[in-house]
This record gives sequence, structure tokens and C-alpha cells, in this order.
Amino acid sequence: MSKTYHDKIVTAEEAIGRIPHGRRVFVGSYCGEPQHLVSALLQRTVSFADIEVVRFLNLEGSLMGLVADETNGQSYHVRSIYQGSGMIAGLTVAKRFLTPMNLYTVPNLFLKRHIPIHYALIQVTPPDAFGWMNLGISVDITLAAAQAADCVIVQVNPQLPRVQGYGMIHVDDVDFIVEHDEELLSTYPLPELNAAESIARLLTNLVDDGSTLHIGPGFSSNLIMQALGEKRDLGIHSLFILDSMQELAMRGVITNRKKGFNEGKMVAAGAIGSPELYSYLNDNPAVEFRPCDYVSNPAMIARHNKMVAINRVTAVDLKGQVAADGLPQNHFADVAGLVDFSRGAALAPGGKSIVVVPSVSENGENSNIVMELDTGTVTITAADVTYVVSEYGAVNLFGKNIQERAMAMISIAHPRFRESLFEQGRQKGFIGQERTLQESLYGIYPAWLEENVEIGGQRIAFRPVKSIDDRLIQEHFYEMDQEDIAKRSFGRRSHFYRREMEDMFQVDYTKNISVVAYCGEEGHGRVIGIGCYFLEAGRPMGEVAYSVAKEWHGKGIAVKLQEKIVEAARQNGLLGLHAMILKDNHSMIGLFKKMPFELHTSYEDGDLYMTCRFDEPK
Repeated sequence: MSKTYHDKIVTAEEAIGRIPHGRRVFVGSYCGEPQHLVSALLQRTVSFADIEVVRFLNLEGSLMGLVADETNGQSYHVRSIYQGSGMIAGLTVAKRFLTPMNLYTVPNLFLKRHIPIHYALIQVTPPDAFGWMNLGISVDITLAAAQAADCVIVQVNPQLPRVQGYGMIHVDDVDFIVEHDEELLSTYPLPELNAAESIARLLTNLVDDGSTLHIGPGFSSNLIMQALGEKRDLGIHSLFILDSMQELAMRGVITNRKKGFNEGKMVAAGAIGSPELYSYLNDNPAVEFRPCDYVSNPAMIARHNKMVAINRVTAVDLKGQVAADGLPQNHFADVAGLVDFSRGAALAPGGKSIVVVPSVSENGENSNIVMELDTGTVTITAADVTYVVSEYGAVNLFGKNIQERAMAMISIAHPRFRESLFEQGRQKGFIGQERTLQESLYGIYPAWLEENVEIGGQRIAFRPVKSIDDRLIQEHFYEMDQEDIAKRSFGRRSHFYRREMEDMFQVDYTKNISVVAYCGEEGHGRVIGIGCYFLEAGRPMGEVAYSVAKEWHGKGIAVKLQEKIVEAARQNGLLGLHAMILKDNHSMIGLFKKMPFELHTSYEDGDLYMTCRFDEPK
């Protein structure tokens, strides 16, 4: 006759006391850690010999105390499943115990008994009327460990929310029940990233309405709300549900209507956050938790429309290799699922993988964009990296050669470190000797000028030029017909060598600036228009020039470019703008007349000279 629920109730000390020497013990992960059971485990340290603890690496929680014991290995060994670089303080001593694995492969590690689990310590809700208990906020690899374990010890905690989905275990399938009511582990609010507003603006322009998101837990709710708070119909397929997702859902931004797969549900493997988040998850029909072999499987991730993975990382080198580690501030590893979601998002229709790297360390003394990472610290290989965002800009490295990648990464590094990175890159052979130091030293990218506009049924990005736009600008002029070239250049031209076009993309964003109209995915699109101003010598006036691809004439491209040039010039303290125009260039004359300022005209050698001052509005 099988035992009932009440027959299985024991104290934590009695349950832990059943574990003999030399056994492997799994401990429930992240905020689902059964703290009371772990405390009992630690209290019996002197009675144990050669116990191996298997878990996700959490940067906080009662299990962290075992790390210090790993050097002795008398009582415990800890096998920590971790995708990070292992460079952060506190991990270096125990680095040899880190077990790098893709998360979606971990459940089979247990279920196929490649690593047999003898005892599983997990946290569950009280059973329902049918005897089913719920794993609450930690389904991830916990479900597989419970299914594979020889003996299952559960801590029944009434404070654990019951979350809909696949995180269920029946009373008949557990061996010992410990009833203990305690607060769940929760995360502390993260300090804001340096220049969070700039990063948020850049993320805003990379995430389309209707996207499905994975967001790593390395960002403050405030940054995510700034970046995504005005979006529409976002969906969630993410490793964790976070507080920021609750806020977006309650604002109506997250609807899950356009995911293309599992529509109507926020799908995740668990949750980390605040007590308010856990309350929100309780019996919420819009949320579904599934194990990691489903949620983190790149094939499943790739089935979603416009899948976007956004993760914070520790460092990126000039090749585009990424290092990532857990964040001490929020006490949980921020790298779980990083590789899985990066690859899955890149495979999805319209998908993007975005890594965010603050340009400098927290104390401001070291660059997080570095020459070259050591092989052992690489979390994501260069081949798997696409979008990289710092507060100084966003670049797409996909399909770029080493020199293009190096120049792109230097362009989003902190200006204080650009010169040294450039010189290191040249010495290493990443950058050709013909490239000039000037390219790495232009000013701070003005992300506030970026704007996406729908024109003719296509999304056109209006943004400041980047150094990596050099070839696209050349191609723009090669594609123009000679009549348009003659109007802009005051004569016919048959070639547009890179050195002849440098003034358009080697800009400091103050004295000289170029704004492009960009059609297509960032990094792989086409420049269909460009507007520039160049500061006059001796006075704060800018000379302007515009160029728009012929098939885009009359669609408002030039007008928008002019608005951006005026906005930049006023922000940079210029008094006004002027242009030298061929007298039969009626489109340019008409464009200049649309300025919201009084115009002054004169003729020089038969050509029209038009000037406006910003302090003379119409």
C-alpha cells in the first residue's frame, strides 16, 4: 500500500539524515532554492563525506558557502552548471568545478543518467485536491532532476506561487515531505548602467513591434521600460520572467499575440525577481513554465516571429568574441541560456541576438571592449555574435571581416580607449596600415538622433553615420545617375574612392556630421540618402549637402534628412546653415526653402548661395 502525503512528512533533519556518504545531491535552482533543506544539509557538514552537490551556479543563497569548502573536498564537491567565463572574484578558486553546458542539454544529462542523481532537494507548493504539487518559479532543470532522482525530498512552502505549465510533480512520486513556510529568494534592484538612457534608446530602435523577447536579468526595470515601454504587441519566450516583464504586461505592451508559436502565453523556465512578481505569477493563465530542454532549445526559440535575445555581457573583443559572467549586484548568474538564446534568435525569422556591453568597468578604469579575449574566457564565439550595443552605439558584426569588426568595436568603445585599441589592432594585424588613427577618434555617437520612419511601406532608419558605413556610402554614389551626381558635385564623376569620401564618414559629430537614411537590417542594408554639414572655418556656420537615391525622390527622405541636420547643428551650437546650389537644381532649392527660418540668397559666379540663421524663424 502506497504512503499518503501525511505518511511522508518528516523534519528537514530527518530527511537530510537519510543521505549516506558518497552520494550525488541535486539542489533546486535560482530563486526556487529550498533554503530550509539547504540549511539542514549544511548543518550536517561534519557528518558527510564525499557528497557531490549538483546545481546551477547562483551567486547568492545559502549554497554559496560550499564554494569555500571545495578546496578541501572532504565533505562536499560542487558541480556548478555555468556558461560564464569564470573570471569574477570568488569564482577563480573554484573554477575547476564549473561545468560548461548548454542549458537545453542539461535535462537529458539527468534523465539518461549520464550523471545519476541520487537525491533531489526541491521546493514545491502544497498539493491540490488531486495530489499534484507545483514547482513554482523553478521548472528549468529542476523537473528533470526530480524525475531522474532515486530519492526526492520536497520542501512544501505555501509562499511558492503555483505557476501554470509543466512544472508538476505528484505526491506519489516524492519520498520525503518537509513542510516549511519561508520567504522565497528574491533579487535586489540593480544599479543603473552608465548612460542607461543612451543604451535604452539604441535598444528601442533595434526592437520592432510584434517581436518575441528573451531578456537576461542584467538590466534594471527602468532601462527596459525606457527601451520597450512604447512598443506594441511584444511576446515573451525567455529563460526567466522578470519584474520588467510584469510591468510591460500590465501596461499592455506584452500581449503575446504575434509570437507565431505558443501565442497568448509568456513562456519561460522560471522566474527571478521580487515578491510582487511571484504574486503576479500565481495561477496566471497568461504564463506557462516549461523545462530548459524546451525553453532553451535553439530549435524551439527559432520558431518565434522576430525573436530578439537581449543579454548583458562582461566584455567583447575586437573580433567580436564575448565574455560573460554573473552579476554580483543581483546575486544570480546572468549568463544562463546566453548561448542558446543567441543562436536561436539568430535562426528565427526576423530574429536578432543583441549583447549589451557597458563601455567601461564600474569604476571607469578599464575598457570592457578589449583587444583580444583569452580563449578560455570566451562565452560566445565571434561567429555567433551579431548585434553589439554600448552607450556609444550599436553595430552588427554578422558577415563582417576582422578589420570591419575591429573598426566597428572601436567606434562603440569609450573615447578614452579608442586610440590604444586602434594601435593594438594595427600591431596585431587586425587593421591595415593604410587606415588612419582619425577613424578611431571621432566623437561620441549621438544616439538621440536615431529615428525609424515608415516610408512607402518600408522602415527607413535615419541615424548618424558610422565608420563602418564607408562602403555603403561609396555604393550609394556609384548607383546614382550622372545628372544627380553633377548637381551635387558640380560636375561629372566616374569614381568614388574611399579616400575621396572620407569626410562623409570620418566625422566627429560636432564640427562635421553626416546623417544617413538606411533601408534594411542594420549592417546589411543600403544607404538610400545622406545629408551632411561641415563647419565653416572661422565661424559657427555649417555648409550642407544632400543626396537621395533616384527611386526615393519625392518621398520625404531629403526633408527628414534636413530636419536631422538642423537638429544636430542647433544642438552643437551652430548659428545656421548655408548651401552652394546650381541654379537649375530646383529640388535642392525647394528643399532649402522648407527650412523654418528666414532665407538669405545671393549669387556667386552664377550659382545660388542660400543661408539661414536659427535665430531668425519665419
